[in-house]
Amino acid sequence: MKIIIVSKQHGQARSVTLSGWTRALLSVCLLGIPVAAGGLLGYNWLSDRDTRSDIFTAETRAAWEAALAEQQAQVKQVSEQAQSQVAALTLRVAELQARLMRLDALGEHLTVVANLEEGEFDFGQPPALGGPEGEMLGDPYTAPDFINVIDQLSQQIENREQQLAMLDQLMVKRKLQDDVFIAGRPITKGWMSSRFGRRTDPFTGRVAYHAGVDFAAKEGSEVVAVGAGVVTAAIERHGYGYMVEINHGGGIVTRYAHNKENLVKVGDVVKKGQIIALVGSTGRSTGPHVHFEVHKNGRAVDPATYIHRASR
Repeated sequence: MKIIIVSKQHGQARSVTLSGWTRALLSVCLLGIPVAAGGLLGYNWLSDRDTRSDIFTAETRAAWEAALAEQQAQVKQVSEQAQSQVAALTLRVAELQARLMRLDALGEHLTVVANLEEGEFDFGQPPALGGPEGEMLGDPYTAPDFINVIDQLSQQIENREQQLAMLDQLMVKRKLQDDVFIAGRPITKGWMSSRFGRRTDPFTGRVAYHAGVDFAAKEGSEVVAVGAGVVTAAIERHGYGYMVEINHGGGIVTRYAHNKENLVKVGDVVKKGQIIALVGSTGRSTGPHVHFEVHKNGRAVDPATYIHRASR
């Protein structure tokens, strides 16, 4: 193999003849340099790729873990809020149920106070509803917000409670007025044997003033209060024998005298029609009867006005 070398400065040419081994060595050098360079570049590229792959995997994993942790925190928060709302709703429903129970009890009490027929208002059963199927007037019912419904129901129940409470107070007050209302006779069986005012005294035969009325009755029969009140006297008194006195309020006091036995004591609260004594003939009396007096503001008045009153 011959190589010609040309000098740029002098324009001369020289030739070099290469032997077999020299040619082989030169070929290896010429071919090996590109191969080595290519291998080095490939190695560097592969190394960079592995490094990039490792970095990509670590960053992605960290991002995924951060996103997953955030989602788990959000789920936990939503779960806690839901549990809190359920607990609040449970308490609210329990409160409404308690209110409904009180309303039912108050309604049953009002039926008793108002003397309504048994079964006319049964608060233990839901109200009866019905009717033929009618024309549809709108779209199907859409439930509003659950919390708003409960708030509205609570407000309605509170309004009903106030209304029923006021009605209960009015009816109780009316019942008390009826109980205090003085009317009727102090005995269950018997007849009026002497009236109020001027009369002939049964012991002296002379005209005398009679401060009450007398009701003849069987000895031992019942003497009843003509109105509700408080017992202010239950004693044996001269001329009256065993006597019971009841203060009804409003300046009204009634007396029941000549009793065989007093069945109440001072301080007792009695109801209208309650048995307070037994008919007798104690004191200044000619036989079994009840001497009945009515005093208004400290002055004896004719009991006939109250006896013949229509009971309310």
